[in-house]
Amino acid sequence: MSDTHKHKLPQLFDLTDRVAVVTGGAGLLGAEFCHTLAEACARIVIADLDEASAAHVADDINRHGGSAISLRVDVTDRQSVAAMVEATMKAYDRLDILVNSAALDPKFDPQHGGHTNVFEDYPLDLWNRALSVNLTGAFLCCQAAGRVMLAQGGGVMINMSSIYGITAPDQRLYQKPGEEPAYKPAYYPVTKTGILGLTTYLAAYYAGKNIRVNAISPGGVFNGHDEAFVKAYSAKTVMGRMAYKDDMNGALIFLASDASAYVTGANIIVDGGWSVW
Repeated sequence: MSDTHKHKLPQLFDLTDRVAVVTGGAGLLGAEFCHTLAEACARIVIADLDEASAAHVADDINRHGGSAISLRVDVTDRQSVAAMVEATMKAYDRLDILVNSAALDPKFDPQHGGHTNVFEDYPLDLWNRALSVNLTGAFLCCQAAGRVMLAQGGGVMINMSSIYGITAPDQRLYQKPGEEPAYKPAYYPVTKTGILGLTTYLAAYYAGKNIRVNAISPGGVFNGHDEAFVKAYSAKTVMGRMAYKDDMNGALIFLASDASAYVTGANIIVDGGWSVW
């Protein structure tokens, strides 16, 4: 065994001419991921159910000298996912990086309000819808991208999990004095745990195929939350704050690039130390 893989540090993180598909690419983290990958010189496919917002992200990247296209994609629909991959190949003739960021996430911020459904009464249709988006959607996208990556001789898949994929939600964070109790629904930790299982399964399944599959588990990302929530959440982290949306960028570029050439089946936890206590 000889040491033949020596690179200068900038080369390890360089994504020049690689093609990255980001599902949920118009979302809070998804859009950040698209811009970050573009800064590393990747060519970007912004895939989102919100076609107008995806187009806005693509226009912004292109205005700043990058290369991006936008697509309307429903990750729960096999034909829609297949069309996403087909459009990617037509535009760029490659698919090197898949970032599965599309997900339903019950937000507790001013835009979305609270959630009062208790577990015992949680609607089955909402449970099924969440599993379809958060877990089956990632499954379908990995299937479709995997076919291309096998044919071209390699690729990278990055699945977005959550700290709630490794720890249970602290429901006390979502309670407000004098208001009806609110709860983080069961589907969120269940699907994010499932994402980790899918990640390790695929990492092992693609052994010897030059396809690496990893996950990122973010902590809570600040998005206009009220002061009481921010204070309570921050007190549970070692770093003493919520995440900023760009706190995931380092992990993303590491996993997408040759810097992580010997990393597969891993889960990078970016939570400010939440999960160590």
